[in-house]
Amino acid sequence: MSGKIQLLTDTLAAAKSEGRSALIAYLPAGFPTVDGGIEAIKAALDGGADVVEVGLPHSDPVLDGPVIQTADDIALRGGVRIADVMRTVRETHAATGKPILVMTYWNPIDRYGVERFTAELAEAGGAGCILPDLPVQESALWREHAEKHGLATVFVVAPSSKDERLAQITAAGSGFVYAASLMGVTGTRESVSSQAEDLVERTRATGTDLPVCVGLGVSNATQAAEVAGFADGVIVGSAFVKAMLDAPDDAAGVEAVRTLAAGLAKGVRGQA
Repeated sequence: MSGKIQLLTDTLAAAKSEGRSALIAYLPAGFPTVDGGIEAIKAALDGGADVVEVGLPHSDPVLDGPVIQTADDIALRGGVRIADVMRTVRETHAATGKPILVMTYWNPIDRYGVERFTAELAEAGGAGCILPDLPVQESALWREHAEKHGLATVFVVAPSSKDERLAQITAAGSGFVYAASLMGVTGTRESVSSQAEDLVERTRATGTDLPVCVGLGVSNATQAAEVAGFADGVIVGSAFVKAMLDAPDDAAGVEAVRTLAAGLAKGVRGQA
């Protein structure tokens, strides 16, 4: 079975044709439980997210701040496994028909087996992977299998990325480019980094046709509207996780995710 890279491409193109940015939500698998995580992701999509990144919980994250680390710890203590991540992708895609990506560090894939991981992700209806710590120059094996199975390879660029490296990344990547708005870890912030718009412009200047989506720091509709003014997609993670952590129970957390997604969806449409 082929993965859903075309669905991802079409979804991002549809948002652009509507004159808006896409809303991309992030939530980790297995948080607060596997079933609870699936319900939360479906709520984000029902609320207005166009795409979801499912986080593969990791014990030693390099990009994730304290909020997502807390959620990952809950998931890992609950015994989440890669099979649960695949189930999360399968059930959320089947329920919503929307593109679902996995965001993961490289080590779990390397240990699991690249061919096995890509084949299972495609079979589950996944659209691809975001790989924040896989250097583009070491990505040939992954990209070979991802392409064979119809999966996107989304690389992360940062304000520190030199123009030459941006060109290498946009040439090798597919689906979209994840532009980290600042140097640092994930988390909600009072304002969006001024470096974000410059990074988007520099990434587009490579001549890429890939959409450029901005993450790190967006937590409310006003910030989403600001980023939507210059980016093809707005990525929100920590705010969704925090909404669930702050909720009195799992059901309230799911509703908080739905409400937040609806507000952010208005933000990317300039209706906030």
